[in-house]
Amino acid sequence: MITVKFFAVLRERLGLAETQVDADVSTVQELVQVLKQQSERYAKELDRYQLLCAVNQNLLPLTTKVKDGDEVALFPPVTGG
Repeated sequence: MITVKFFAVLRERLGLAETQVDADVSTVQELVQVLKQQSERYAKELDRYQLLCAVNQNLLPLTTKVKDGDEVALFPPVTGG
């Protein structure tokens, strides 16, 4: 089971702070694909942005390997000013 947390506008648009995914995936990219296949809403919102991710609270590329028990945070690019 992988815990997926949504932040910023993703959380707002999905109306969801986190979800659990029980799927045989090896990378964050594959995890995102599984989420997109779960619902049209996921697909629409996850395709809207060039996603950033953190695995176990470390900012890493979407090509990062994941395993059972990991926590993956997904969020859109953010800017400040």
